[in-house]
Parts: sequence; C-alpha cells; structure tokens
Amino acid sequence: MHNRRQWMKRVVGMFSVAWIGAAGLLPQPAGATDRITVFAAASLKNALDAADAAWAQESGKEAVASYAASSALAKQIESGAPADIFIPADLDWMDYIAKKGLIREDTRADFLGNRIVLVTANDKAKQVDIKPGFDLSGLLGDGRLAMGEVTSVPAGKYGKAALEKLGVWTSVEPKIAGAQSVRAALALVSRGEAPYGIVYQTDAAADEGVAIVGMFPADSHPPIIYPIALLAASKNPDAVAYLKFLKSDKAAPFFTAQGFTILK
Repeated sequence: MHNRRQWMKRVVGMFSVAWIGAAGLLPQPAGATDRITVFAAASLKNALDAADAAWAQESGKEAVASYAASSALAKQIESGAPADIFIPADLDWMDYIAKKGLIREDTRADFLGNRIVLVTANDKAKQVDIKPGFDLSGLLGDGRLAMGEVTSVPAGKYGKAALEKLGVWTSVEPKIAGAQSVRAALALVSRGEAPYGIVYQTDAAADEGVAIVGMFPADSHPPIIYPIALLAASKNPDAVAYLKFLKSDKAAPFFTAQGFTILK
C-alpha cells in the first residue's frame, strides 16, 4: 500500500509539472495584459517579429505573435481564442471568419503579396525550368515533395493549383509530403528529409539551408494575398494604432526585406 501511495504521488506530480509547463505556452486572456496579440501565418515570422520590435521601440507597447497555419489560427479564433489581429496567408481563411462575424469589416485590407518557389537543399541546388509538363516527378525520384497540406494550408493550396495548371499534379500527387504549415514543409527540405519542396519565396529567404531552384509563374495559381483585419472580440485600445503601423511606410521595409510585396 505504501508503494502504491508513493507511485500515485509521483504520477500526480508529473501531471502537475506537465500542466504548469503547458499553461505557460497558452495565450493570455484578452484584457489580462496590455499586449497586442496577433495570429499570423507561419510564413510571416521573420518579418513580423522585426516589425513588432520596431513597434515596441516606437510606442512602448508590446505586440506578440502566435504563428501557425492560417487554417489552424482561423479555427482557434472561431473557438474563442483571444487575439486582436489576424493575418492569414490567403483570402479564404479571412473570408471564413468574416462570414461568422469575427472581424471588424471596416479594418480589413489586402496587406501583402508573395510568390511560391521550388526549393532544395543548398548543397544540391541546380536550377529547374518550371514550365508546363516539367518532369518534377523525375527530379523527386523516390523522394517526397514537401508542401503544406493541399486542402487547408494556403501555400499547399497555391502549390497544388500551380502543379495542376502546369499539368504535373497527377504524376507527383503520390509523392506529396503534406505538412501542417509552410515552415514545417521548409524544415523537411532544410533537414534533408525531402529533396524538394514548394514554399513561399519569403520562407526560402529565411533559411540558409535551402536554395530557390525555380519560381512558379504568377499566372499558374491564384494571386497570393495576405489580408489583415482587427478581430471583433478585441478590446485592446492600441490595436487600431498597431494595425495602422503595420500598414505604414515605417513598417514596409521589414516585409520587403523578406521578399513580400506591399499591397496598397
């Protein structure tokens, strides 16, 4: 009996530690902090982190970003996760939460543009002529093509559209390694777990372990647009000023330096 009690104490202790550790990763409730909380597509991390640092220096206020696939963030917002600003990587997921009345429509704007590219590990980089019917399956061999999940992750949806338009989707579909975000797809290539991947141009710029070997024609997929909006549930009085800062000329260099285009 004594041994059983000791064992139960250890189990309870382990669960307590795990719960406390996990709690530290959860976003704080709106109103519990003066920080502005941004839910942003994973591909924005480098640029938005730099912009947030500049905002903090200029305003004395703090903005923190939670990065993930746009689909996952939209579902979290739908479930009531506290956030002030949403920046997905496509119009579909902004439309999704807009139809549920979860954004302030008067603040919505098309914010940034991007390109999708084919990447490989730096030490294997050879340029690929991306055109109708190009032999992507042959390039892959027995390897996988890393890209975001094609049914939910915007980069994956753009990638699939491009491959379909170029007439090579059928040949590579069995070789797709779908990832939960574009940064996860990038990591598969950077670590050598996939010989090629389709990611945003901005992601390739953020990882020295990969090289761009081809650009997908802009007309091979829908325009890549990152919209931005204030969430209807936001109670942070600084959120509007922060949103204006992100769209200002002061913040633009942080995004263009990573390869984004500014949409006005």
